[in-house]
Amino acid sequence: MDGSKAQSAQAECEIPIGTKLGNVRWTICAMLFVATTINYMDRQVLALLKPTLMQTVAHGGIGMTEESYGTVVAFFTLFYAIGLLFAGRFVDKVGTRIGYMVIMALWSLSAMGHSLVNSVLQLGIARSCLGIGESGNFPAANKTNAEWFPQKERSLSFGIFNCGANVGVILATLIVPFVKNRFGWHAAFLVTGFFSASWIVLWFIRYHKPAEHPALSAGELAYINQDPPEKRGPTTPWLKLLGIRQTWAYAIPKFLTDPIWWFYLYWLPGYFTDKFSLSLVGLGMPILIVYNASAVGSIYGGYLPASFIRMGLTPQRARLTAMLVCASLVVPVFLINYLHADSFGKWAAVGLLSLAAAAHQGWSANLFTTASDMFPRSAVGSVTSVGSLTGALGGFLFAKLAGHVLQISGSYSILFIIAASVYLLSMLITVALAPGLKKAESVI
Repeated sequence: MDGSKAQSAQAECEIPIGTKLGNVRWTICAMLFVATTINYMDRQVLALLKPTLMQTVAHGGIGMTEESYGTVVAFFTLFYAIGLLFAGRFVDKVGTRIGYMVIMALWSLSAMGHSLVNSVLQLGIARSCLGIGESGNFPAANKTNAEWFPQKERSLSFGIFNCGANVGVILATLIVPFVKNRFGWHAAFLVTGFFSASWIVLWFIRYHKPAEHPALSAGELAYINQDPPEKRGPTTPWLKLLGIRQTWAYAIPKFLTDPIWWFYLYWLPGYFTDKFSLSLVGLGMPILIVYNASAVGSIYGGYLPASFIRMGLTPQRARLTAMLVCASLVVPVFLINYLHADSFGKWAAVGLLSLAAAAHQGWSANLFTTASDMFPRSAVGSVTSVGSLTGALGGFLFAKLAGHVLQISGSYSILFIIAASVYLLSMLITVALAPGLKKAESVI
């Protein structure tokens, strides 16, 4: 696409009635969806293999305990946090096309490296390397989302590609038992390698920035750039971002609520196994239901603001209202502590966890989008990294807590009470620090 067409389209703020937009932006969203699916397949393999790895070496495991499992998960999140110190700025510097390819290659090689481990120490090292690689997925995806979608569509597009997290868990739940039973648990860590390599090739061939994409029409480019133009300055220094209230309105809720999703991801298979004595194969249906529900929550949660806008709310108030709805729907998960270990209790647990996971994904879709609501595109990658960094640090602390609590008590009660309460607290913090999601003008 030549520069004159890009400039003329970018100058358009009103899209003429009858303009044919095209759907190139949704093909980009589909590629983000696939990348996120692969990302979460890599993460879920460990949770599914936890009972196997907790067996002694003589019985085919590596002698892992609840405490050491929590430590392994904690070190993944710690190195995930370390990676986030560089991931967002790396993507801001080199761009989404090259940056995403490098990130995908790094985490995929680390994931396949798990197939070589034979001790808890080796597993911790492999998991730490995976954390560094996977830290770049959401900064890169969120920056791509900001480049390719107008503000009013960003939470929907994020909800769609974030749905890949749920699909990744579902696919891992279907694939890992078969691979483990047929070829052993080491082989189960290799299943995503083919998908990763294929995605890297497709991204290299098909991805370009909107103004440079050969298949993008002038009408769709104008639609993408319909929001008021922003000043595009240099990347904002982190120290400057840390002094802005909007950064913390995004980062503190990430610190509080991201660990809950990680808790579901890494401990739900163990919860169902411990509470209801389910086998690896028996985990399939409960996990499938929970994550299918969360996929619905991811998409519908991203769609909620548009519904509220049609009711007459401003985009900012619509976003906050959607977040409040999702935060409220998480609360009933604390009732899981009162269920018995019978068939009714099992399916009641599935229902409560499905509602909580769906509400979390709806919350996450809108919380992620507040970064691009409050900051210019030049700062979105860095702000997302700050938030993801605090989320990972929260995940590190929560993983250590979970491992310790389960080691000494064997009870999930405290953990589910925390999971039920932190979203409404996060909502209050967001509103207090950034009333109405006011733009951070000082970084522009």
